[in-house]
Amino acid sequence: MSSAIPEGYEASPVLDGNFGQSLGPLFRRLDGGGFAFRVGPEHRNGRGITHGGVLMTIADQTLGLTVQKAIDGGPAVTVTLNCDFVDGAQAGELIEVEAAVTRVTKSLVFVRGELKSGGRTVLTAAGIWKRMRPVEA
Repeated sequence: MSSAIPEGYEASPVLDGNFGQSLGPLFRRLDGGGFAFRVGPEHRNGRGITHGGVLMTIADQTLGLTVQKAIDGGPAVTVTLNCDFVDGAQAGELIEVEAAVTRVTKSLVFVRGELKSGGRTVLTAAGIWKRMRPVEA
């Protein structure tokens, strides 16, 4: 797993300080327009390509961060996340994520995203997040 920060990116926090961090570093584009994740050999499935669960976790993390930004950092949880696997990714590839909020209601946030490597789409995702009340200390 490479923790070297790709050009044009900075280290990004993950939403879950435990499981999310176990996949390795996540990067945020300096212009605020997306995220990236470098596939490591430990992310491969039995066929030698990136495990679908890894890609879905990256989609959940990055779409969730996009939702948080849209609601000024407030808490939200994933209600649904639909993913379509379009192509495989190999160890060493940089997966870049573009995500956009499509609608915000009083209680729900709708978001779409695309994971790409070298300009080719690896996964598309669409989800709904529920806005939550902040946890009181």
